[in-house]
Amino acid sequence: MATEFEQRVLETVKRCQQRKEPPLIWATEVLECVGCAGLGLPSPELGQVLVSHLCFSNNHPSLWKFIDQAISSRLLSPLQVLSLLTSRVVPHRWFQPEAYRLYLELLSRYAFSYDRVVTDACSEKITKSVDVALQLSQTYMVHVLEIGHALVLSFFSIVISLIDSTLDDWGLQMTSVDRPSGAVGGVDHQNMDLDPKGNQNFMRNEHREQIRRKNSFMAMEVLGKLTESRKAMILLRLIHVTMPEKFNGLLQRIQFFEAHKMTSSNLKSANQLLVRLTANIQRVLGFEYQLNKRQLIGMLIDIGSHQSVSHHNFEAGLSACWVAYDILMENAMDGKQLPVTSAIDVLAETINTLHVFNRASWQETFLALWLSALRLVQRERDPLEGPIPHLEARLCVLLSIVPLAIARVVENEAKLYSSSLQGGIASRYMETRHGHGVDHASRKHGVVSSLQALGQFSGLLCPPASVVTAANSAAEKAAIFISNSKNAKDGFSGGGRGDASVNTGGSMRHLIVEACIARKLIDTSAYFWPGYVSASAILQSDSPVQKSPWSTFMEGAPLDDSLVNALIMTPAASLAEIEKLYHIALNGSEEEKVAAAKILCGASLSHGWNIQEHVVHFVVKLLSPPVPHNFSGPRTHLVDYKSMLNAILFGISSIDTVHILSLHGVVPEVAASLMPLCEAFGSLIPASSHKSSTGDESSIYTVFSSAFLFLLRLWKFYRPPLEQCITGRGGAIGGELTLEYLLLLHNSRIACHNSAARDETNSSSNRLGSTSDQPVYIDSYPKLRAWFCQNKSCIASTLSGLCRGNPVHQVANKILSMIYWKMTKSGTSLGNPSTTSSSSLSGSPAGTGEDAHQRPMLPAWEVLEAIPFVLEAILTACAHGRLSSRDLTTGLRDLVDFLPASLAAIISYFSAEVTRGIWKPVLMNGKDWPSPAANLLSIESEIKEILTAAGVNFPSCSSGVSSATLPLPMAALVSLTITFKLDKSLEYVHAVAGLALENCASGCPWPSMPIIGSLWAQKVRRWHDFIVVSCSRSIFRQNKEAVAQLLRSCFTSFLGSLQVSTSPLTNQGGVNGLLGGLLSDRGVIAPGFLYLRSCRTIHNVQHLNDVIVGLVAESARELAVTWARMESPRLRSSQASLALVAARAKEVATLGASLLCVAGGLHLVQELYQESIPTWLLSRREGKVGEVSAVTRIVEGYAMAYLLVFSGAFVWGVGPKPPLWAFSRRDRIVGVHMDFVAGVLEGHISLGCDPATWKAYVSCLVGLVVSFAPAWIRDMKQETLRKLASGLRGWHECELALSLLERGGTAALGSVAELVNVIN
Repeated sequence: MATEFEQRVLETVKRCQQRKEPPLIWATEVLECVGCAGLGLPSPELGQVLVSHLCFSNNHPSLWKFIDQAISSRLLSPLQVLSLLTSRVVPHRWFQPEAYRLYLELLSRYAFSYDRVVTDACSEKITKSVDVALQLSQTYMVHVLEIGHALVLSFFSIVISLIDSTLDDWGLQMTSVDRPSGAVGGVDHQNMDLDPKGNQNFMRNEHREQIRRKNSFMAMEVLGKLTESRKAMILLRLIHVTMPEKFNGLLQRIQFFEAHKMTSSNLKSANQLLVRLTANIQRVLGFEYQLNKRQLIGMLIDIGSHQSVSHHNFEAGLSACWVAYDILMENAMDGKQLPVTSAIDVLAETINTLHVFNRASWQETFLALWLSALRLVQRERDPLEGPIPHLEARLCVLLSIVPLAIARVVENEAKLYSSSLQGGIASRYMETRHGHGVDHASRKHGVVSSLQALGQFSGLLCPPASVVTAANSAAEKAAIFISNSKNAKDGFSGGGRGDASVNTGGSMRHLIVEACIARKLIDTSAYFWPGYVSASAILQSDSPVQKSPWSTFMEGAPLDDSLVNALIMTPAASLAEIEKLYHIALNGSEEEKVAAAKILCGASLSHGWNIQEHVVHFVVKLLSPPVPHNFSGPRTHLVDYKSMLNAILFGISSIDTVHILSLHGVVPEVAASLMPLCEAFGSLIPASSHKSSTGDESSIYTVFSSAFLFLLRLWKFYRPPLEQCITGRGGAIGGELTLEYLLLLHNSRIACHNSAARDETNSSSNRLGSTSDQPVYIDSYPKLRAWFCQNKSCIASTLSGLCRGNPVHQVANKILSMIYWKMTKSGTSLGNPSTTSSSSLSGSPAGTGEDAHQRPMLPAWEVLEAIPFVLEAILTACAHGRLSSRDLTTGLRDLVDFLPASLAAIISYFSAEVTRGIWKPVLMNGKDWPSPAANLLSIESEIKEILTAAGVNFPSCSSGVSSATLPLPMAALVSLTITFKLDKSLEYVHAVAGLALENCASGCPWPSMPIIGSLWAQKVRRWHDFIVVSCSRSIFRQNKEAVAQLLRSCFTSFLGSLQVSTSPLTNQGGVNGLLGGLLSDRGVIAPGFLYLRSCRTIHNVQHLNDVIVGLVAESARELAVTWARMESPRLRSSQASLALVAARAKEVATLGASLLCVAGGLHLVQELYQESIPTWLLSRREGKVGEVSAVTRIVEGYAMAYLLVFSGAFVWGVGPKPPLWAFSRRDRIVGVHMDFVAGVLEGHISLGCDPATWKAYVSCLVGLVVSFAPAWIRDMKQETLRKLASGLRGWHECELALSLLERGGTAALGSVAELVNVIN
């Protein structure tokens, strides 16, 4: 069929040529041939025949004219014909200069002709023909499946081909290294001097030589004409965005032109043409789609960063748009939660996200970060005293976490720059331009300038009392350095370090600068900044030298008591000092091991901010000491390190220290290190049964209890499964932790650390936390696993009875005997003997004699296994009146004294029993149980005061002090805890008991928490304020209305007055309104602080989404209404005024997203995308007639779009891949929401919201994703992108549609090409 068609066409062409018919007649007769063959138009078969006939057996002007006519008549596809001609004419342009000239004419005329009315069959044939002719699939490594693909890639190939041909014609040869791949239809240099017809006389024809010379200039002229059109700009930008390495090839060719234009006479003659072409290509690099600024929506999307204000006003005026920093940092200070992810990783991702969303310079980004961290420290200047993280943890954030996070951001820039050197010019340009950086200065320069600007915020730089000496020391160090520099110039010898207690004007800025110098973010030239060191400090720097104890230690002095105490109190200054301590802790004498462990856990860990990450690393490594070379024997080698491990475990058990470890992201590694300790020491039989295990001696029980309770602090072991069902957020999605989740995190880090993708895992949590290269599984520790399973079953259901003779039964009897002997010895009345016997598990009398009252010599695991049955026995006896409450408390306390780890079993059992609700409440009357009467009413009054100040209605709780009751297990637990001494050595016990007690009490009916708070406030009066605040938080656990009221107060306090002013500095709310200036202001706890300490214990956490969505929408409407009511119409119509409204709406959305993400993380964000926002859009909201304007609806839609996008960015970041700690399926979650939007645009789903709100929401949603998170778009389905683009086009938002499609990767090239034709 093809041969017959080809013959008919050629005969028709030959006949018309002989008759010298005009091209129109040719077209008519050839059309008949196409029709007879049953082929569609434009005909790819006809194009193939004609081009084959033309090149070059019938290279006649009349045939070229006919092809021109056929293209204009739509007989032929211009795309196919130009591609075929490019592959045939360009390589043979030297001996067919006339054909090349005519080809350039056709190219100039039809390069952008794109017929979209072709049938699928024709389209497929044309696409295949173009692909084969120009070898597109091989060159660009993509499957060319659509005609749009072919259009984009063929245009770029033709541009490259013309440039290469011109270079060759002018004798400019790029080397194989210089000339990148992609030169389609390259010149065949071997055949350049050969005419296919064998006629070489034409080569010497002067006329043809002139045509050749003109052709080169004409090619440059055609290139200039083609590349300056807007369509060309879009097509070339597509290559730039989707295939930067190919676009680099084009830039290298342009650079080659520029480099040789002074040496080439041809280039000198074509200078104007070259300038035109170069300018066009450079415009592609800087090209941005211009959204419709005349429409309000276009203006909203384009809102940039705030105009620069003076540094004095920065904190007041601009802190609102950086509120996510403050919320993230303050949330990290919650003592009830131990972050398992490195705060460095999270903060580094947040820095990048806020830098992008605020369109700020790096100086502004880092300055806002420093100010937020300083505010974090200042809020703790006069702290609430209690078992919560204090100043040490906050200083860790300011002076260790923040510098390390900034170092990570700067390090990432260095990696990007390094990769861009290999990728060429386009990659480097994309890193700065397409990477959203409006300030092209380097990040490192941003660090320097932010620190210089920091000096103007004196109100935040005043150091807390405990840090004054360190600040003075840092200032003095700079003064000595300056003095030594001057002395060196003058020829004098330098001075040494003087007395740091002398006031040298040190501030927090000096400590920050030292922390940055330690991380190589800046150098010592910072000491010479104007005003950094006062003149008086420099004069004082010549005082006598004060030798550091660390210098004495490094010189080899023995670790006597005085040196050890000095080293514990003084932070180390270098990594070498820490490494030496580590080796002594492993290899020294018994006394040296203990001393080294204590020193490591001293000031170096808590205040050694400049090397804190290294101290953390070595402390964690010491928890997994290696097997000694000379070790042999069946017992574990860990026993040889017993004293050292005991010192380490006690040294890191303080609340601040544990929190510092968690901030550095080593919680999974600590858990993995503690498990073998628990397994080993819990399986050993203690050497003596007569010693108490509480104290400083490193007994087997002491080491086991320290390790075991430390392990339990890292996850909520006592949390009933019912709560996990209610909240719907297990450990795997960022809620409460489980031991399995911690091990999963640890093992995933090990896998990443050992994989080849080190660039993805080069974080502190992996680099410093990986103390082992082997994964850890709970099955490797059978004793721990057995207790773990028993604990879960004990929490889930009541205990089953034990048969007599069971080993656990025998152990339980021994423990009961020990407890009862203690009661008898202390003279406590137990009632008649039958009471005692009935309390025994076996029903037989408790044993008498020496064995009965001795502490049993049993492995700790056996004791823990039996304790739930002991607890059931004594609790049942107490409930039935066979055991007094005093005896119960005494017995429990004796059990904890015997084995402190038993506290874990006590907490788990009592918490589960409280949840089951099967025990009768007992009267807290001061006789049987302790009474809260002394201060219950005052505690309730103070709780009411705090809640009222936060805008929350206080529930009526108690019916009187005399009727205060608690469930029996709860009463027993609180009675036990108030017997504990507040001793530093028992802090590891308090840390477990306190959180469990609060969690358990919060699950009881509301009055329970004030009762418990009253009892504890009577015991520890200095904790009074802390206890009142803790009680205030408990109301939000199950009270949805209280949560809604608190959130409303958060928005109100943050926004201040909703009055819109032309000055951004009139806002009196902001961060200080939200989180407060000081935490110790009694009765004035800021609503944001109250929310951050409560949000992750709320049962119905999904309710937060609905409340926050409603508040963001309401606040945005109020802002717009306030703007619309402005007295001055001129002011109301100004773009600056409306931009301010939009900026405030953006701040509202930022606040909402931040509060939402810290409460529920990925879980709430997923629900926001898939349920909350779609439900809000589908719901109908009635407004008062005439009050809700179009502007109000538009601002509302903008705020909701910003809430959605920023929430996602807060969790996933804006990079190509979500961070490792996100554990998210970003593509699926975003894809589901975008499918919903596309479905509404297609008319498949009916909306309830106002059309103006919907249009603003969709346009702003797409605009924000395009501008701030373009990497998300590549994960979306192409069909979804097409639907979104089609909907935007219907709203005349073609530029936004193009901007969306071009970020869809190579798969979206066809869609862009189709849309290009509607762009004027």
